[in-house]
Amino acid sequence: MKFPLMRNNILREDLDAVIEHLKQDDPILTHGANVRAFEAEWSEWLGVKYSVFLNSGASANLLTMAVLKIRHPEGGEVIVPPLAWVSDVASVLQNGFTPIFADINPATLAMDTQQILSKITDKTRAVFLTHVQGFDGLTDELVAELERRHIPLIEDVCESHGARHNGKLLGSIGWISNFSYYYAHHMSTIEGGMVCTNDPEVYQQVRMLRSHGMVREATDNDLKARYIDDNPQLNPDFIFAYPAYNTRNTEIGGIMGRSQLKRLDMIVQRRTENLLRFLDKIDASKYRTDFKLEGSSNYAFNLILKEADDNLVQRVMKKMRESGIEFRRGSAGGGNQIRQPYLRGIVPEGHHLEYPNTEHVHFYGFYIGNFPDLNSAEVDELCALLNAV
Repeated sequence: MKFPLMRNNILREDLDAVIEHLKQDDPILTHGANVRAFEAEWSEWLGVKYSVFLNSGASANLLTMAVLKIRHPEGGEVIVPPLAWVSDVASVLQNGFTPIFADINPATLAMDTQQILSKITDKTRAVFLTHVQGFDGLTDELVAELERRHIPLIEDVCESHGARHNGKLLGSIGWISNFSYYYAHHMSTIEGGMVCTNDPEVYQQVRMLRSHGMVREATDNDLKARYIDDNPQLNPDFIFAYPAYNTRNTEIGGIMGRSQLKRLDMIVQRRTENLLRFLDKIDASKYRTDFKLEGSSNYAFNLILKEADDNLVQRVMKKMRESGIEFRRGSAGGGNQIRQPYLRGIVPEGHHLEYPNTEHVHFYGFYIGNFPDLNSAEVDELCALLNAV
């Protein structure tokens, strides 16, 4: 591809840091000191008290919903976006909650505030909001209303590292937040994810859930002592508090995360510059350009037709294929999740049609690559190709 979705997201300096570690006579490769250091450095960068490094952003979703399940074993409803990655919705189902969908705001591609508020019932256990592709999906009204109603806000920031709301980094605002370090994201540990929170109880629970539910993974000595006292017949090193998972990452992931974090702010700045140039050059008569840019940290260029036009969308795809422009139709996660087979029998037939803004992106929206070493001339050429359709 001449214009791939991602290019050079792992640099020589990242690999050299790993190689230096591997040169030791007996290097620790599993979860160790570099994982702990990355967690601490990430927490400091984000402005939260606690972070737990995992093997993927999907695992971050899963463990977050597992924590919610500990608090609500009876189940309930979680408000989720129809435009998101599959794991946002799947993690809700896997933990026995009912997903309740809210349509998106076209300016942010995140769930619309009024749509969310209209879906809240006495069964609502959390709002699980995805900040789509670098846009700030929050509003002051939403944050204040959820706080007033004592409904937890969970932020999926997997595609939006460095984005802000009112100057505060996304992922530091909700009860819990999730990040991904997949190859194509703002920074990469090859595969990887993070759960972040200021809640000490959540922190201890996620640490245990990450490692088979083992109590010895907790850092709270009083908590560990209570489990040991309550279970004198068990080996203290092998007390399992929860029927949990193994979602740990490795020292290699920790080393790469620490290396990449050093340049994350620069990456955010460069991606944002590219987005502004793209929106300035793209034909606003054909494509949407009226996105909410304040606080954004662009993940990918969104190419969304202003109007539903089946002929034009086919010509756009043909031009992109011919020109070597890699793209994803339907934007995040392949478009409207409600259309996916895994939700058949869970949502009513035809339920996807109740979300017109998401439906428009499903059929007439794409994302195409933006990354730090994409230069201005390439952005201009990309826009010229798309404008010529």
